[in-house]
Parts: sequence; C-alpha cells; structure tokens
Amino acid sequence: MRKLVFLIVFFTSLLFTSCEEVVDVDLNTAPPKLVIEAAITWEKGTSGKQQVIRLTSTTGYFEDVIPAVSNAVVYVTNSKNQKFNFIEFNNTGRYICPNFKPEINEEYALTVIDKGNTYTASEILKSVAPITRIEQKNNSGFTGEDIEIKAYFTDPADEDNFYLFKYVYSNKVTSNYYVSEDKFYQGNEIFSSAIDEDLKAGDEVEVTHYGISKQYYNYMNILVSIAGSNIGGPFQSPPATVKGNIINTTDKNNYPLGYFSLSETSTQKYKIE
Repeated sequence: MRKLVFLIVFFTSLLFTSCEEVVDVDLNTAPPKLVIEAAITWEKGTSGKQQVIRLTSTTGYFEDVIPAVSNAVVYVTNSKNQKFNFIEFNNTGRYICPNFKPEINEEYALTVIDKGNTYTASEILKSVAPITRIEQKNNSGFTGEDIEIKAYFTDPADEDNFYLFKYVYSNKVTSNYYVSEDKFYQGNEIFSSAIDEDLKAGDEVEVTHYGISKQYYNYMNILVSIAGSNIGGPFQSPPATVKGNIINTTDKNNYPLGYFSLSETSTQKYKIE
C-alpha cells in the first residue's frame, strides 16, 4: 500500500512539474488612438461653470499607465458663437474650462486639434427629472437576501426622454451603469434600481441620473452591453471598438474613441440601513 501511494504521488508530481512551462504570447499592438472623454455634466442647483475634458491615448494591453495627451487645442462653442476654451492643467491631459455656460436644449460643438488632426462633434444639452426619493428593499435578488436600491423620479409628459443611470458604491471600485428610455412610462413616476449582494449596513451609495440624447442612449446601450453594467466608467476599454460621435475631419479613417455629451444631472447619496 505504501509503495502504491508513493507511486501515485511521484507520478502526480511529475505530471504537474512537466506542465510548468512559460508561454510567450505575441500580441499585435495597434497604433495608438486618441481617446476624448468629453462628458459635460450640469448638476441641478449648481452653476455648471467648471467643466473638464480629458485627452488620453490607447496603449498596450499589459501597460499599467494610460498616456495623457498634452498640448492640444480644445474648445466648445454654442449656437450663439460663444467660445469656451479648455486649458490643460499641468500636462495631465485634463483640459479645464472655468466659465462654461450650460443651457437646456442648447446645441454645442466640440473642437479638438491635436498633432495636425482636427476632431469635431456636436450635441444638445438634455434636461433630467430630479430624484425625489430613494428606497431600500432587503429581500431582492435570486436568493431573496440581496439589497436593492430604488431612486424615484417623475418622467416629464409629452416629450421623449432618455436616461443614463449611475450607481457608485463606497465598498467597490467599479460602478454600475445602465440606460433607459421613457417609451413605456412617459409622464409617470418611475425609478432606477440596482441590486448588490455585497451591500451591508453603513455602506454608502451615490445615485446619479443623467438626461441624455437618443444618440448617446444608443451609444451607451451598446457600450454597456459589451462591457457589462459593472464597469469603472463608460470609457473603460471594452472588448470591442465602439465608435462615438466625434469625427476626425482631417483623416476620417483615423477616428478617435470617446463621446461628446451634455447632460443635466440629479445626484443623491444614500446610506444603507
């Protein structure tokens, strides 16, 4: 019996030892693309004057640092030909405007000039209904033991509305995103919701509702379905390329990644009981 056990252990060890082999994976690296994070958000009750646009570039899969894009020219204009300049802060790729003027249903145009290429996009700033209350339910999910958060609002009647919902958790690095349209609840009280099995008493949840355009709704619907709802942000690298509304007018084949959007937002924080 001892001899048999020894042979089994010997051959098992030999099997696992022979499988320890380093495999070098040769990944093709595509030329870097410009990534434009241009989400203009206007929180209800604030001036909305300070806005930030971030420029980065894509990099290799195993790289830890996302390269910032510096020395670009970035500005936004409205239909009245008012120009809002975004100036880079300390070579960080973060371009800041301190005097932006948000206006509901106003059309804005973005221009980014970088390395001889001009990128442009246009969008309309969309309103959002305010969050009226947040409720907690403790018996949700497949097991009936998960916590669900519902953020209520009243959808405006007689107009088509599109929404982006974002849930940020104090106990998680990632956030939860999903989109909705008022096709089936126009003019009624409705809610966004999120279920999380890891929530516990004392955790904080920040809920943000964004009013978005139909085009941005379609874009985010595709992005979330590819990357999953639990992502760090809408511009994290998905497993497939999703084109936004920004075009390269100098070289249309060299399109950027990202999206130019303008949203009024409503945000509330809730502590789990």
